[in-house]
Amino acid sequence: FGLGVPVILRNSEETESSMSVLKKQMRQVKNPFGLEISHPDTASVTKGITLTPDCLENCILTCYWGCSVQRLHEALQRHVFSFRINTHEALEDALCDAYIYRHQYFVKKNDKEEKYCRIPEHVEVVDFGSVPWRCYPLVALLTLADEEDREICDIVSMVAVIHVPDESYRLSCRILYQYLLLAQGQYHVLKQLFMSANSSTPSSCSTSPDERSTDRSLLEKAGLAEDEPELHEENSKDCVVCRNGTVNWVLLPCRHTCLCDGCIKYFQQCPMCRQFVQECFPLCSKKERDEDESTQI
Repeated sequence: FGLGVPVILRNSEETESSMSVLKKQMRQVKNPFGLEISHPDTASVTKGITLTPDCLENCILTCYWGCSVQRLHEALQRHVFSFRINTHEALEDALCDAYIYRHQYFVKKNDKEEKYCRIPEHVEVVDFGSVPWRCYPLVALLTLADEEDREICDIVSMVAVIHVPDESYRLSCRILYQYLLLAQGQYHVLKQLFMSANSSTPSSCSTSPDERSTDRSLLEKAGLAEDEPELHEENSKDCVVCRNGTVNWVLLPCRHTCLCDGCIKYFQQCPMCRQFVQECFPLCSKKERDEDESTQI
């Protein structure tokens, strides 16, 4: 335009973007750990909490009440730089007894038996103070029970930070963070995908708009709230653009899972939230989908 500034002019009739989104290379690994909160609406510091582990191998579940925030994150760093936290003893050494009380359970492979844990009355703890916390209410550690499994599994431990309502902070019970610890020394934060799914019945733990608004404000006060998508996904497994292909692609950093294999190449912005897409990856490869279809046939 006369100033020597390069300008890209795009034809308004152009249907396919001239710039492709970077497709992130993924590696499939087996996560042997699973953990859910049973009956979150009845959980509290005084009444206790019920956890349901769902593990692919024999595991040990260790629960730490009132675990020091600083000590826990120092322990995660030590996993990266000094020694691997693949047993509960390793984590306790890193925590330096910076917790109030501990429970431990043996979890059998594929056994979904509920585990109830509660602070004993003689400890006399009813809350963990106001935010920002110095202690997390509850930290649950899942480690592999058998040494042979620790040698062959890529993921050796999972740490879940759980909020349990108390006298000072009545935010509903939930898992705040989940960390997967790898044998090579890395750790990753598990994050939710915003993916639509067919569902004709409401969730058993659904809350009213007023309750969700209150929980959201409490999360923001604690600095734990994530940005929520402005648009809610429809209850469908089909692509939000063509409404025909099966949803397969995850867009980053927004984590919306809303495009099929045919539509992914046309978008540099997420069609749900309009955020620019930096990377994307498929939930399953074409080979895996073909195998699934042939099995169904």
